[in-house]
This record gives sequence, C-alpha cells and structure tokens, in this order.
Amino acid sequence: MYIVVIGCGRSGSYLANQLSKAGEDVVVIDKKFGSFDRLSAEFTGFTINGDATEIETLKSAKFDKADVVVITTDNDNVNAMIAQIASELYQIPKVMVRLLDPEKEVIYHNLNVITMSPTNLLVDKFTREIIG
Repeated sequence: MYIVVIGCGRSGSYLANQLSKAGEDVVVIDKKFGSFDRLSAEFTGFTINGDATEIETLKSAKFDKADVVVITTDNDNVNAMIAQIASELYQIPKVMVRLLDPEKEVIYHNLNVITMSPTNLLVDKFTREIIG
C-alpha cells in the first residue's frame, strides 16, 4: 500500500516507522524539518518538508496515488482541512485523523473519514478499569 502520513511528531513518526518496518510504502510530510529526526534509521520511506495544506506539497507526495492518508498534526483545524482535501478533492479511499479535542469530531460527520481520539481512548480504557 501507498500511505501518506502527515505530521511527524510522536504519533506520526511512530506510525510511519511501524508501517515502514511492515514493508509498506510510506511518505511523511511535515512543516518542521527537524521532526524527521524522530524517524528510525531503518525507515525506508520518503520525507517531504512542506505544508500539507498546500496543493504543491501534496503533488510532491503523489497524494493522488495514496491508498491511505493518516493525519496526525497537532492542530485539529489543520487536520480537518487536510482531511477534507484528501476525502473530497483527491477521493483517497481511506482517510484517518487523530483528534486532540474529541468535541471536534462533529466536523468529520459529513466526510468519509475515520477519527481517533487519544482522549476518548484513555477515558474509555480507564473507565472500564475503574468501573468494570
């Protein structure tokens, strides 16, 4: 599969490393060049230093060829904009977004997007452990 990961922070870099290790074709986009230092020496994918809200950056990443796009920037509003571009303009088959603020999940209801909220996961897990 051809996978584009947007955001090379803790989550994005860890995911990109895991996908690369599994033999997937991975491209990582991040505005901060230093973020790529989080990728392991074994990472076999490509990196693009650029703004994923700009079409030229997405063209460089061959965004139109992506099977999966995973968006993990630290800005929910930016994530929503990129998700809309991926889903509606490029019609990427699978778009996944990390949400920092679970209340913003409503933004994605009209898009064909999979959302993941670390806050919701933590609360659900802890609640199950505490209450049973």
